[in-house]
Amino acid sequence: MTTETRSLYSQLPAIDRLLRDSSFLSLRDTYGHTRVVELLRQMLDEAREVIRGSQTLPAWCENWAQEVDARLTKEAQSALRPVINLTGTVLHTNLGRALQAEAAVEAVAQAMRSPVTLEYDLDDAGRGHRDRALAQLLCRITGAEDACIVNNNAAAVLLMLAATASGKEVVVSRGELVEIGGAFRIPDVMRQAGCTLHEVGTTNRTHANDYRQAVNENTALLMKVHTSNYSIQGFTKAIDEAELVALGKELDVPVVTDLGSGSLVDLSQYGLPKEPMPQELIAAGVSLVSFSGDKLLGGPQAGIIVGKKEMIARLQSHR
Repeated sequence: MTTETRSLYSQLPAIDRLLRDSSFLSLRDTYGHTRVVELLRQMLDEAREVIRGSQTLPAWCENWAQEVDARLTKEAQSALRPVINLTGTVLHTNLGRALQAEAAVEAVAQAMRSPVTLEYDLDDAGRGHRDRALAQLLCRITGAEDACIVNNNAAAVLLMLAATASGKEVVVSRGELVEIGGAFRIPDVMRQAGCTLHEVGTTNRTHANDYRQAVNENTALLMKVHTSNYSIQGFTKAIDEAELVALGKELDVPVVTDLGSGSLVDLSQYGLPKEPMPQELIAAGVSLVSFSGDKLLGGPQAGIIVGKKEMIARLQSHR
């Protein structure tokens, strides 16, 4: 070690001497003694590294309190910063998704300020169910018999499969084995749910007879997956939910649909491409339909499953 290096090391202050300085009193009051000491130890290590590498002291060594204040202030700031969405994607999943109406924001704030009847039934003076209020509204707008709400649509699909088809086969068109953002893949979700994927048809063409030939004594579900983030054009063929439901009734196999998002309004009347609508799928006889609450309803992130009461009951008991 050179004389110069030894001299630089000697200029580094002891932590207890720094803490006795009046400028550190407010920092300790604000951030706590332990956190301030931890940061000072980290900064001393950094300073020693700089000395070893460049034979100089970091510039902030001239004012330790100021540097500690700056670092702790930045650390205390929320990682979530307001931005302007110029991506062209209205509901951007990486930018907080749907903006909430002021009435909704106020309702959330009110619910966080005091106890609420989340799972308590005032009429029966006993435990209720947290899905009840939302389920009634969802049934009203989709025509379903019952509804179930989870964290996101990926969780909804996983629950739907695990509760109704674990240990059995699920028949899906090869052209609908999608992957969406976050590496959410239908084959992977099926494995996690304990199902066996039975893919039918080809990438561009799947017929009703493909499903019929795939059904056996171990088949639990016929599944449709909305390919919302891509399309196959040209020489194509797919059967819709109504046709698949008719086949399912004939073979005594329920049909479920991962809608992803879809729409509650027929957008074609406004000159936009028509998206599948959950109320149409329910009317067609689909047993369970899952979709994303924030994308479809403009609410907070949620996975929503609507459908037949007995099927929803199996999901509720599985959670």
